Amino acid sequence: MATPLSHTPPSLLKTVAVIGLGTMGTGIAEVLARAGREVVGIDISEAAAAQAVTALETSTARALQRGRLTEQERDDALARFRTFTDLRAAADADLVIEVTPESYDIKQQVFRALDDIVRPETILATGTNALSVTRLAADSARPERVLGLHFFNPAPAMRLVEVVSSVLTAPQAVAAVTDLAIELGKEPVAVGDRPGFVADGLLFGYLNQAAAMYEAKYASREDIDAAMKLGCGLPMGPLALLDLIGIDTARTVLEAMYAESHDRLHAPAPVLKQLTEAGLTGRKTGRGFYSYEAPGSSTVVADALTPLAGGARATGRTVRSVGVAGSGTMASGIAEVFAKAGYEVVLAARSEEKAQTAKVRIGKSLSRSVDKGRLTAEAAAETLDRITPAGSYDAFAEVDLALEAVAEDLEIKQQLFATFDKVCKPGAILATTTSSLPVVACARATSRPQDVIGMHFFNPAPAMKLVEVVRTVLTTDDVHATVREVCATIRKHPVDCGDRAGFIVNALLFPYLNNAIKMVQEHYATLDDIDAAMKLGGGYPMGPFELLDVVGLDVSLAIEKVLHREFRDPGLAPAPLLEHLVAAGCLGRKTGRGFREYARR
Repeated sequence: MATPLSHTPPSLLKTVAVIGLGTMGTGIAEVLARAGREVVGIDISEAAAAQAVTALETSTARALQRGRLTEQERDDALARFRTFTDLRAAADADLVIEVTPESYDIKQQVFRALDDIVRPETILATGTNALSVTRLAADSARPERVLGLHFFNPAPAMRLVEVVSSVLTAPQAVAAVTDLAIELGKEPVAVGDRPGFVADGLLFGYLNQAAAMYEAKYASREDIDAAMKLGCGLPMGPLALLDLIGIDTARTVLEAMYAESHDRLHAPAPVLKQLTEAGLTGRKTGRGFYSYEAPGSSTVVADALTPLAGGARATGRTVRSVGVAGSGTMASGIAEVFAKAGYEVVLAARSEEKAQTAKVRIGKSLSRSVDKGRLTAEAAAETLDRITPAGSYDAFAEVDLALEAVAEDLEIKQQLFATFDKVCKPGAILATTTSSLPVVACARATSRPQDVIGMHFFNPAPAMKLVEVVRTVLTTDDVHATVREVCATIRKHPVDCGDRAGFIVNALLFPYLNNAIKMVQEHYATLDDIDAAMKLGGGYPMGPFELLDVVGLDVSLAIEKVLHREFRDPGLAPAPLLEHLVAAGCLGRKTGRGFREYARR
């Protein structure tokens, strides 16, 4: 369980040995040297040790150019970093951090050797993100001095450090490394010993599901990555991130997580094994899910799987006018998007009054854009003039595309599609914005299922660039091609996916959110620690509990239930804590209380 971290006098850990001078070890050494620590870098490879020195020289030169270091500070930092190829160089260290490959055999050899080298009071830290700290500690002659110190890559930039205690760890050792982390300018989070800890424990399940989604040919690698970047604001898509981490490393972490949890979500996707055994482990080898310019390069190059620019597609239908059904935030936002792009828009609701209210909301949104300099007053007025409010769906008689954005209730949507079928002209495309319901069920409510498709916009529609284009087994090629062309016209990024629960984004996002709730439910970590871990360690714009409270706990529970019903995976069953909060009426920001409490407006 995560606990508040105590504040003790300045750290006495003045000399630190870093064992293993790969990317992570070198990054940790740089952080320590720049913070005034004497750093003993140790690697059995002379080439790796020399490379670490070069990397530190390059990195500090860059910091000097950017004004983040003075010449004197750079010289001092470089002077404090010495490299060796013999473990005995760690004899005088106050703290040893091992960052060797993720193998019990290798790490245990290091810890056993250190028992005979370092002083009795020296703290031994492992940088593992997958292996049991307790098992490593139990194999040491001084288990009370062994703990986990998990930095994130790149160590100089990432602020999160997970401080991992086993049942054997002395509190004084935890306090000492926690104080050191704070002095290094990091944000330490105290966690217990289980594979993946907090950040990787949540991250790797999500990455694994993305790999399985790709392997099932549900969506292309480009569309999966674009969906999570544009739909969730993540700094990197999951498959590109797997290539960066190393597919072999990810597989090792997942194996360790599955051994403990027996949760199918952690059972490594077979494609991870196939790529690992083929030596295609990501950027470091020049090829993984993507192909790279050279081993170690971050530059993606075209390969056999890269989609052709402007590749052959069916000829689409002409769309000049659009009908949007609904009067809520999403319907208003979508109507605004189409009107801005020059389409004539009919905004229809159950009453003329509701439709007029929605148009007023659009007017206010356009005014805000004018105030912020994003739109001229003239363009805003022209946009608003293109929107015709209507109190009946009969107004959709001549639209080329009818799109519903009403309540997420299948019966309501099916009734609406039956109405579309009666009022819309032959050849009109009928689209649903559902985020979790089967598109084909809407299609079957009509006599023209071939003309029905999903267009899942994200909230707020004017700002969010992503649209998931959801094809059913009945959707024709020209309908699909038309919707993709329309997405380009309204300046949205379309991603293709099939008609199954959650599509891309929600199918990957909500199991991650559910797992975060389970961590709190099991008293493994606090809300604040988990949110901090994902923002600082994963670069997420919001922590999972912040996001859940924004989305709404009732909406989140409904999506979890749909995913569980569709995939029948026990790991997708909604966390009981989520169900309890919804039953208690704690639905998030909209009710003033969810996982946290909010000031009522």
